[in-house]
Amino acid sequence: MLNSPAEEIKNRLDVVEVIGSYIKLQKVGANYRAVCPFHSEKKPSFFVSPSRQMWHCFGACSTGGDIFKFVMKIEGLEFPDALKMLAQRAGVELKKASPQSARLRSEKERLYAVSELAAKFFEKQLESKIGQQAKKYLLDRGISQESIKKWRLGYAPNNWQGLSDFLIGRGYKEKEIMKVGLIVRKEGNNKTFDRFRSRIMFPIFDLNSKVVGFTGRIFGESKEVAKYVNTPNTALYDKSRILYGLDKAKVVVRKQNKCILVEGQTDVIMSHQAGVENAVATSGTALTSFQLAILKRYSDNLITAFDMDIAGDSATKRGINLAQSQGFDIRVIIMLQGKDPADIVSENPENWKDLVDKAESITDFYFKTAFSKYDAETPEGKKEISKILLPVFKRMPNKIEQAHWIQKLAEKIGIKEEAIETEMKKTREEKLDYFPEQTTNAAPVVKSRKQMLEERILSLVLKSPQNLSLVNQAHFSLFSNQTKAIFTDFRKEPNLFINRNVSPEVKDFLNELCFRAEMGEEEVDVEEDIETCLREMQSLCSREELDRISQEIKKAEQEKDSQKVNSLTGEFHKLSQELNNLSEDESLC
Repeated sequence: MLNSPAEEIKNRLDVVEVIGSYIKLQKVGANYRAVCPFHSEKKPSFFVSPSRQMWHCFGACSTGGDIFKFVMKIEGLEFPDALKMLAQRAGVELKKASPQSARLRSEKERLYAVSELAAKFFEKQLESKIGQQAKKYLLDRGISQESIKKWRLGYAPNNWQGLSDFLIGRGYKEKEIMKVGLIVRKEGNNKTFDRFRSRIMFPIFDLNSKVVGFTGRIFGESKEVAKYVNTPNTALYDKSRILYGLDKAKVVVRKQNKCILVEGQTDVIMSHQAGVENAVATSGTALTSFQLAILKRYSDNLITAFDMDIAGDSATKRGINLAQSQGFDIRVIIMLQGKDPADIVSENPENWKDLVDKAESITDFYFKTAFSKYDAETPEGKKEISKILLPVFKRMPNKIEQAHWIQKLAEKIGIKEEAIETEMKKTREEKLDYFPEQTTNAAPVVKSRKQMLEERILSLVLKSPQNLSLVNQAHFSLFSNQTKAIFTDFRKEPNLFINRNVSPEVKDFLNELCFRAEMGEEEVDVEEDIETCLREMQSLCSREELDRISQEIKKAEQEKDSQKVNSLTGEFHKLSQELNNLSEDESLC
């Protein structure tokens, strides 16, 4: 009989399937490997064990756990939300919360509820007289009735407090409505008014398709001049971390292994409507490292439909450069003059599909554009072309690819390759920390040499329990209290790490050690390895004790306690001799 819904979910879901729906896993023996999604790295150090139903990063962040810990970390969820999400995926029905516990819902849950109810309010307003006009506008733009429903488009009436009155009437507090950015407080007094009025509303969703914010496009008569108004950064919404449409596109992005980046919500909606369902939008911001870290879970191939000034210092260009520096392969859709993806789809969806298929590499795009802007026959033109292209070449990690483009540039402008290479070395590398890269909040875990040796010994014993006798009572003084307790209990129950009576923390720790032992790429002499680790631990402990005695001697000398000085000096020499003997033994091994 299963102990809890969490246990039932873990029995129904496979860790490889769950994690594989977020990141690309590569089978390595009995396990799976990937680049860790929680810190920047080039060499894969993230492993998933089907047999243990767990994952662990053996790199900088050194985190690990079960499916719940993975989903909590990658989705930024608390345990109850991860439980609900995985329960739905596993087909496990959770007991409904009592009225008492419902009143104690977390603040974040209530904020999600406010946003969801606001979206329903805006959807309903499309049925009003003016709302019908807004709907007609959308239909005239080529957005179908099915797309309006799928993307939950709506209308915000030209009313100062229509939405806030509705939400307060449903039991939500003014401060909660303000926390999700739906109302604004007037300067100089405590009166509030709705942020969105007389606007066509586009809800913004997180990866779980929860409403976290809105974009409102002006419609009808209004004194407001801003064409678009967006939800500000809130507890739910951070524009630097959200990609519009990714909740609906992520499966297709992973399946096709490419993601199309466009600039606006309408472009995304129309692209999906045309059958190109791997499109997402940056919603008016340049690409950030946060967004790129999310995209990396699904694909490292990006196709952009941005209007990019290659000669300027635009935020769009810096975002593209950042993506290149993080290992993305980038292609560019050459847009028709004066048209955006939504315009192209509304005229003929096949034209948009054709443009996507013909997207060219970012380097080809830079190359062609640079030569179309400047005269390659003049010294000034050669200089300007080189100014654009050399930083692009310098960012290329592959030296063969870099040499190819240097050779091509040399041929086109009639300059020796050596001269171009010399100038490229002078080119300053662009600072790419314009968008602070913080793909994880976890600081690197730094362990002492003693801790690493303890864990190595434990992992080897767990891997080969027959070698437990090598660690005897005389060695116990070398270990921490936790390790002593584990060895003591392990002697009683060799299968301790799967014993239900063990605390979850100890069980996770031992599972991690077993996993680590399994990940050893080469066979080792377990007995010899354990003995070597024990000798090194003895040596470390002896040196720590010598340092302690040395401090005690100094203190005794200051106090002019000659008897204590002599006693401590004797201890020091005795321990030094033991350490020398231990070192000689190690050198003979």
